[in-house]
Parts: sequence; structure tokens; C-alpha cells
Amino acid sequence: MKQGTASRLAWSLWIVGIAFASSAIVFAILGRSTSPPADSFGPRGFGVVFTLAFGTVGAVVASRRPGNPIGWIFLGAGVLSGFQEFAQQYGIYALLTRGGGLPGGEIGAWLVDWIWVPITASVSILVFSIYPDGHLLSRRWRWVLLVGALGTLLASFGQAVTSHLVSFGRPNPFGLLDRDIAEPISVFGLTLYLIAMIGAAASLFVRYRRSSAEGRHQIKWLAVAGVLAATSLLAVVTGVGLVGSVQNEVPDGMALFVILAFTSIPMAAGIAILKYRLYDIDVVINKAVVYGLLAAFITAIYVAIVVGIGALAGSSNNIVLSAVAAAVVALAFQPIRRRAQHLANRLVYGKRATPYEVLSSLSDQLAGTFSLEEVLPRTARLIVESTGVERAQILLGSGAARHAVASWPEGEVRVMDEAKVFPVRHQGDEMGAVAVTTPAAEPLTPAQGKLIENLASQAGLVLRNVGLIDDLRASRQRLVAAQDEERRKIERNIHDGAQQQLVALSVKMRLLQGLIEKDPAKASTMASDAGSELTGALEELRSLARGIYPPLLADRGLASALDAQAKKAALPVTIESDGVGRVAREAEAAVYFCCLEALQNIAKYASASKAGVYLSLDDAELVFRVEDDGGGFDPETQAKGAGLQNMADRIEALGGSIRIASSPGKGTRIEGRVPAEASK
Repeated sequence: MKQGTASRLAWSLWIVGIAFASSAIVFAILGRSTSPPADSFGPRGFGVVFTLAFGTVGAVVASRRPGNPIGWIFLGAGVLSGFQEFAQQYGIYALLTRGGGLPGGEIGAWLVDWIWVPITASVSILVFSIYPDGHLLSRRWRWVLLVGALGTLLASFGQAVTSHLVSFGRPNPFGLLDRDIAEPISVFGLTLYLIAMIGAAASLFVRYRRSSAEGRHQIKWLAVAGVLAATSLLAVVTGVGLVGSVQNEVPDGMALFVILAFTSIPMAAGIAILKYRLYDIDVVINKAVVYGLLAAFITAIYVAIVVGIGALAGSSNNIVLSAVAAAVVALAFQPIRRRAQHLANRLVYGKRATPYEVLSSLSDQLAGTFSLEEVLPRTARLIVESTGVERAQILLGSGAARHAVASWPEGEVRVMDEAKVFPVRHQGDEMGAVAVTTPAAEPLTPAQGKLIENLASQAGLVLRNVGLIDDLRASRQRLVAAQDEERRKIERNIHDGAQQQLVALSVKMRLLQGLIEKDPAKASTMASDAGSELTGALEELRSLARGIYPPLLADRGLASALDAQAKKAALPVTIESDGVGRVAREAEAAVYFCCLEALQNIAKYASASKAGVYLSLDDAELVFRVEDDGGGFDPETQAKGAGLQNMADRIEALGGSIRIASSPGKGTRIEGRVPAEASK
């Protein structure tokens, strides 16, 4: 059934129940001078309370969740309660007030005798067996429904066909069995009824043990009401039905206990709906509370002024008093509406308040003095408290690189496989996500999803800042590691190169000192070799120094330094400089070493036949591009190597950016930009 059709049907049935209850009130007023039968159950008009309690809760739930039978059961109980009360009040008026002068009075009295059994059974057995998701706990619990159905049938049959009407003591127009036969059938049916009710309560207890924390909160409310209902019926059945006759009079105190106990069942379900979000009906209930309060206010003003003052003045139809009442309502309507809306918001949303207040609270947190380490857990907690989900996590990154950085409730921080994920974006870039989980029986509603999306959109700037901080920390760690590696590399090069040459040269110089007098010719040859080795060591040190910061880069600029390196490359390299002159030394050094790193990577991994380096200036930025015709790779699946990461760190440290474009078989293009403030 579509939700629109279900909503119209539900509220139509609610109107039918209200019509029965209203008719009952009319006949109760008409027969107010007549005392009800002494053996009737409870005070007059109690069915109206059942109609309002069961019918209203049932209509709201059924209209919003037509697939869950609990709403329809409540609604049916409300309609039948209104019909029962109508039948009783009409029977009293027709049989007692008018002395049988109206038709159908005995049929009304007959209905009152047995219709209460299926009404109470539908609530105390059926609802308790399928609460809260509308399904039995398992197939093994079907016996509860079978026993309950049999007990309801026998109890209703025994009451309906007994020879005399229980409520009025008159002959039953449908009496088929003597009282001695009908009563044992009814008592046996009530016994089965009681067994089924105990079984339904047991299934609810088992369901409670197996439920999550949220599910247990939902069940607690109904469990309390169920204990009251079971206790009240047990008192009636054991105190009246099984001891003596089912026609014994039920004391008014016991009757009120039963009425209040059964009224607490829809009330408990309503509390579960409001407080623990059992169903997605917050907006409907909110509006219902507002309209109800406004209607009560208008009615109270009218009654107080027109009826109350009119009665004192001796005129109940005074037009002036009606005008005064209308004026008071018009003046006070807007302030009362605001207060009613505030009360409804607090009643429905509780500490969560309204979605607007939730977004406002998040904005206050983001604008406050909290550190980023505090804001993220607070945001996760706010999502849980404002939407009622089971768990919320804040994820950083995008795609497969997402990782959880905050979670509420607090615990292990890991990405939940079963979570529903809401991306968090800032200026078009995906910064992370909000992941939430809900109980399996309570999927995320559109209202919850919309609120989480709004919260996620507000958190974009925070996640960007967190991401920048994480990137900064990681970049610093990589820079420190790269500096350490460069130091070790310089130390290794000095140790394996110039240092070894100088050690060998020192040994030769000592030998040379001993040969000068003994063998001058050999000493002369050794001195010549030592001079060559000294020249080699010097070149080694110069080469090492050029690797740290090439003198050609400092003297003649970026284009000349890259051109010199291109001539030493293992493959043909083209250097094109579009009029790039001298720029800031830091920019020249960063671009030089990035291009050098790129050319080394091409030589090692690209299997390219040629490469090109292109330099240009664009809006006070130094732009460089390194291209090759090699095998390429997929940047989405292949992680950055140390070389590419070092390049990115160098450029981003100066406030620049770098972009890598590559695909298998189509080569690679690395393009970067850095501020190019001209050197002085």
C-alpha cells in the first residue's frame, strides 16, 4: 500500500472511531439521569479514552509506516473501543432510559458483553508478540498467536451465546446455551487468553535480551505498560472469572486499574516514538501537539468568556461576548502559537531540539574556541544525539584512503563496513565523510538523512583544516626523513669517494717522503700520481657540492642549470625556456630539483625514448612541465613513490601546487607551479 493511500485510510478510520465516541457521548448525555447497570464494567465513557489513546497513536503510526501492523492494530482497537462505548451508551439509553422504546438496544447490550475480548487480545497478545518491527521473534513463537486466537474465540463465544446478557441481566437475543454451559467455555477461553498473554510477554523479554541498546530502550516502555496490563487482567480473571461467575460485578477500583493499564500501552508506544525514534513521525507529532494546544487555548477562551461570563450575566448567546472572545483569541494567538511550538519542539525533539537548533549548535562549536581534536568528537556526538542513530564516525580522506578520525560512542576508531556514508565536501573537493549506523530493524529515514547531509555540509571546512594539519605533519615528517637521507647520502658519498682518495693520497705522501733521497726518479713519478689523485678528489668534492646546490644554478639561472644536466642524461632531453629569467632562489632550487628528480625517474622506470622540460611564467608564477613518451601508469591505483612525494613536498612547501597526469601506454606529464617573486 502506498503511503498516501495508507495515510488517507488511517485517518478515515480514526474519524470513524471519533464519530462512534462522539455518538456515545451524546447518548451518555441524553441518558445521564439513568444509572448504568450495577454489573457493568467500569465507569461510563471509558471507551472514549481508549478510542483517543489507541486510535490517535495508531493513526499516526499507520499513516507513516503502513508496512508495520502495530499502527493498524492500535487503530483497530481504537475504532472498536469507540464502537463498544457507543453500543453500551445506546443500550443504556434505549433499554433503561426509554424502557426499550428504541430498536437495537438489546443488540448494543449484547455487543458490550463480548467485544472487549478481541479488543484487549489484539493489544495484549498480538502487539506484544510483534513489537517493535511487526514480526514474530521466530517461527517458534507462532504458538502464542494460535493459543491467543483460540482463547479469544472461546471467550468471546461463551460470552456472546450465554442465555442472559451479562451487562443488563436481560434475556440474550442470541442466547444459544445455558449459563452453566456457556460460562465454562468462557472461563476456559480466558485461561488460554491468559497463557497466550504470558507467552507474548515472554517473547518480548527474549527480544529485549537480544536487542541492541536502542532496541532495549524501546522495549522498556512497552514492558512497563505490559506488566500493568497483565497484572490488571490477572486480577480480573482470577478474582472474578475463575472464582464464582464471570457475571460477578467488577469493583470500580479494579475496573479503573484495567482501563489505566491498557491506556498505558499506546502511551508507552508514544513515548518510545517521541524519545527513542521508534518511527519517523516527529514532524507529524510536532504539528499535532501545536494544533492541539492552539485548539485547547481557543476552546478555553471561548468557554471562559462566552459560556462562563454569559452564564453569570444570564445570557449564553451574547454576541458581544462572542466578539470579545474572538478579539482575545486574535491578540493572544501569535504569542501562544510561539509558546506552543516551543513546547512541541521540546516534547518531540527533547535535548535534540529542532534540526535548526542542531545546525546552530554545530555552527557555535565551529566558531568557538575548541581545538580541532575536540570539534570532531563533539560533531560525531551531536550527530548521534540529534538524529538518534546508533553510531557516528567522522572520516578523513576520499575513496579507499578514508580513515576514521573520530567516533561516538567512544571506542575503537575504524571504518564501519555496514555504515551509510555521507560525503563531506568543501569548495567542490571531497574532504571526508560522515558514516552512521542504525539498527537493522530501523533504517535511516529521509528526515534523518537530510539532517545528516546538512551537518556534513557544515563540517567541510573543519575537515579541510584537519586534512591540512595531517598533510602538514606528514610533510614535515617526510622532509625530516628526506633531510636525514640526504645527510646519510652525502656522508656515504664522501666516505666512499673523496675520503678514500684522500686516505690513499696520505699513505702515498708518507711513502714519497721516504723515497725522495733513496730513489728520486720513483719519487717524482709517485708525486705526479699523487697530484692526479688530488685533482680527482677535488673534482669529487666539487661534484658533491654541485649536487647540494649547483654553482651553475646560482650563477646563470634555472634554464642553464637544467640544460647542463640534460647533456648528462641517459636519454635525449629537450629544455625549452619561454623567456624565463631569474626568479626567487627558493623557487629556482625547488623547480630544479623537481625536474632533476623527474628526469631520474624517467631514466629508471619510464622506458621512454625521449623527455622534455618546459619552463614559463604565468601570472607571477613559475610554471614547469616534464613530459616523457614512456609506459605511463595509473595514478588512481598506484601510490606515489618517494620521488614523486618529495617533489610534491618541495613545491607545496613554497605555496605551490603540482599535478601528475599519466595513463598506461601514454606517458607521463608532471606540471607544477610556484610563486616566482623576482630575485633582487
